[in-house]
Amino acid sequence: MKSKLNFLLFEFSLSSIFRHGAKNIFIFFVFTLLTFLLSSVLFVSNSIKSELDATLDSLPDITVQKLQAGRQTNIPVSRVDELLAIQGVSKAVPRIWGYYYFAKAGVNFSVLGIDSFDDQYKSLYRKLADQYDFSNFADKSLMLVGKGVDGILRENYYKGYFNFIKPDGTFVKMNIGGIFTGDTRMESNDLILMPKSKALEIFGMHDDEATDIVIRVANPVEIPNIATKISLKYPDCRVITKEDLVISYQNIFDYKGGLFLALFVISGFTFFMIIYDKASGLSSEEKREIGILKALGWKVDDILKEKFYEAFAISFLSFITAICMSMFFVYFLNAPFLRNIFIGYSTLKPDFILPFSLNFQTLSVIFFVTVPIYIAATIVPSWRVASMDADEVMR
Repeated sequence: MKSKLNFLLFEFSLSSIFRHGAKNIFIFFVFTLLTFLLSSVLFVSNSIKSELDATLDSLPDITVQKLQAGRQTNIPVSRVDELLAIQGVSKAVPRIWGYYYFAKAGVNFSVLGIDSFDDQYKSLYRKLADQYDFSNFADKSLMLVGKGVDGILRENYYKGYFNFIKPDGTFVKMNIGGIFTGDTRMESNDLILMPKSKALEIFGMHDDEATDIVIRVANPVEIPNIATKISLKYPDCRVITKEDLVISYQNIFDYKGGLFLALFVISGFTFFMIIYDKASGLSSEEKREIGILKALGWKVDDILKEKFYEAFAISFLSFITAICMSMFFVYFLNAPFLRNIFIGYSTLKPDFILPFSLNFQTLSVIFFVTVPIYIAATIVPSWRVASMDADEVMR
């Protein structure tokens, strides 16, 4: 009997929603829009943070860069053996890497030299070294490109090859030997892997030079001590530990996260202004309806249940609609405009696709700061009116 009564109340609540169609459509639209904005901001933030966290795990323990006049310059490869002689250093790998600006597309590619006999310091490079035979890449002028790079080359009519322009103006033609996707899109989307000899040629570097040297330390506890030893041994070098890079990335994320937070606060403030306006009282039409229900014998409890169903139906439907719209906006449309707040408006990087990252904690936060608050803002003024005598309400 009780369930039948609740069903009838719910049916009455739905009919009440349709009776006040224009007003409820406006509330549904505003509620959905603000929830959509809040959830989109948090979804973008979660996606980029998860991608950053995954990228940070693959960073080397220590990176050694040579400085000249306060700016980074090429480091002699001969220092690798000297670094390996430091107790606690298990691996030292000279890197040939840099950015190549593709003017026609207006983007920068990250070019990294890699050889088959190198001791790879990243899982992605180890996996590609196992998958491809790099020993003949130099003879055949082959390179591996990330999926984002391949897309840009195809858009610019480079199918299966690309002509790099050397500093002296001559060309180096490299054929595409394979297309890869990394563990994270941020890591591999703009990346080109090629033999070190070809990377040196494209960047105009000498054979005995490297861009920097990355170091693995057997015992992570010793990283600060080893970094200090390297700094003392090479005063002309900048020694960057993994922790320094993590802090640097985190500072950038926190700075741009502050912009998102500002947007979040503005949206939240607007939402609570609407809630405050609703909680401040009912319209004369709503009061008269409650008065009629009381005159017909409805109890306060029944009226509050009816209002609860009504508020829950509107707010929960708005919440579900907003979440679905946000997921489509962020993960299908790649969050145009919002995404640029974090990754910048520069087009110097190939297009970056936000990875899918569904965080139930985030969904819970969005739900509890929207739906229960709206229901409370509906129930409280209804309870005030329903507690009054029917005559007083009708007047």
